[in-house]
Amino acid sequence: MSIVPSLIFLFMEKRHVSFLCTKKSCFKPAGQYLRIICLSLLIVGLIPHTVLAQKTPQTSKPRDGQHDFDFNIGTWKTHLKRLRYALTDSSTWVEYEGTTIVRKVWDGRANLVELDVKGPAGQITGLSLRLYNPESHQWSLNFSNINSGTMAVPTIGEFKNGRGEFFNQETFNGRAILVKFIISEVTKDSCRFEQSFSADGGHTWEVNWIATDTRVN
Repeated sequence: MSIVPSLIFLFMEKRHVSFLCTKKSCFKPAGQYLRIICLSLLIVGLIPHTVLAQKTPQTSKPRDGQHDFDFNIGTWKTHLKRLRYALTDSSTWVEYEGTTIVRKVWDGRANLVELDVKGPAGQITGLSLRLYNPESHQWSLNFSNINSGTMAVPTIGEFKNGRGEFFNQETFNGRAILVKFIISEVTKDSCRFEQSFSADGGHTWEVNWIATDTRVN
């Protein structure tokens, strides 16, 4: 019931009470009843307006990121720099040159990366299976190298504003560490990959892997 009908109803009720009671002793209780009725009707009349005035919170729909890695499909020339002794305060870097081949799987909801680079420190032959989770809208990056033959703990994350950030927790040389993997500077012909370790719960990070890819085809 809105405010205007409530006031009209109150006016009619007041006239009705006056006609029913002509003694002076009747007017005082009637006035009290009218004040109670007035307050009740005003409250009832205001409730719908208050409810309608409140805006329903809107939740944004998660972005569909299943094609986030489409830019990476193809063959790339890879220049890799690796910190030789991670988390030892070392400043010795070794460099590699080679190729990266990325193939689309499941119509883009997964892709397979083959890395093959060589340098003075030896050869790195690795494989990464990237899988998209349509429920969490996140990617898991699952890496393995030819020496281990097993998948490492996946880094999990997503792309925002053209930048991918992926994290995990694993053990390195017997110590629990955090791992951060960043994909940035993405264009149609180049991109950058950077891995960092943290041994203090994420307060500080040490970069130990930097790869720059340039498209071949």
